[in-house]
Amino acid sequence: MAAIVAAILLSGCAGMRGASEQEVNDPFEPTNRVIFNATMALDKAVLRPTALAYRQVVPSFVRDSLRNFLNNLGTPVIFANDVLQGELDRAGTTLVRAGVNSTLGLGGFVDVAVRWGYVRHSEDFGQTLAIYGVGEGPYLFVPLIGPSNPRDLLGFGVDFLFDPLTYATWPSKTLWEIGREGTDYVDLRERNIETLDEIQSTSLDFYASVRSLYRQTRNTEIRNGAPEVEDLPNF
Repeated sequence: MAAIVAAILLSGCAGMRGASEQEVNDPFEPTNRVIFNATMALDKAVLRPTALAYRQVVPSFVRDSLRNFLNNLGTPVIFANDVLQGELDRAGTTLVRAGVNSTLGLGGFVDVAVRWGYVRHSEDFGQTLAIYGVGEGPYLFVPLIGPSNPRDLLGFGVDFLFDPLTYATWPSKTLWEIGREGTDYVDLRERNIETLDEIQSTSLDFYASVRSLYRQTRNTEIRNGAPEVEDLPNF
């Protein structure tokens, strides 16, 4: 679900591709649909109501502070992938953001850096592999992760190793990790309640719409927002 709402957060109500394109490269579609339907049932029963309660109970400025804090925790992973991709300017931006927000931003709860023009971007090892020419492989819908593919699953594991907190130890670390991931999931879901509801209500095939949104979002992330060359007019 985190992957679903993150995709929608980044791509918004992007236009759907044709059905023929949506059906490409999904050899495990019957199994994927079973997992998708089970995930959406869990979302309806647990995650969406939790996100609504989170919105009602937690003030918006607190929710924004928590999101800033979670984003700041992810800067080492983004920085590592910026460097691996040779994006030194973006790596510099990430480094400045980490330094400024971790200090002047009170540990990341306040995004001071964005006010100075250092806008956050996202990078992960799945994108890094794509930059180096690794194909995505077949589409997968993975329990607890959501839309993915073999390349992004591998990237997910490597990013876990890039996170310095992976190697830190303290008595309540397990509770911390559960709280970190749980807050991230619920916050993302809360930020996309209306968008996800609208897409679900207007889609003839919600599964295919999520699959298309995920692919469009990942391709846009890999290109750092640049348009696809084949979509440009031939002058």
